[in-house]
Amino acid sequence: MKTAVSIPDDVFQRVERLASQERRSRSEVYAAALVEYLARHVHDEVTDAMNRVCGEVDQNNDAFLAAAGRRVLADTEW
Repeated sequence: MKTAVSIPDDVFQRVERLASQERRSRSEVYAAALVEYLARHVHDEVTDAMNRVCGEVDQNNDAFLAAAGRRVLADTEW
């Protein structure tokens, strides 16, 4: 897809140099940068979705669920 965006001159020049050094097109460099940016920020969407679900789920004090939740959290690499 083609699109037009405004980019500061200094950023544009840096991308031009990088594209030339890596023998890639400008479009490839911008696309790769956007993919990396999205990969770093998609967790925010997941967290928001999980928070919405948790807010909608009935909050009860089930001891089994609490213990299972603690175990999952303890075993999860953050």
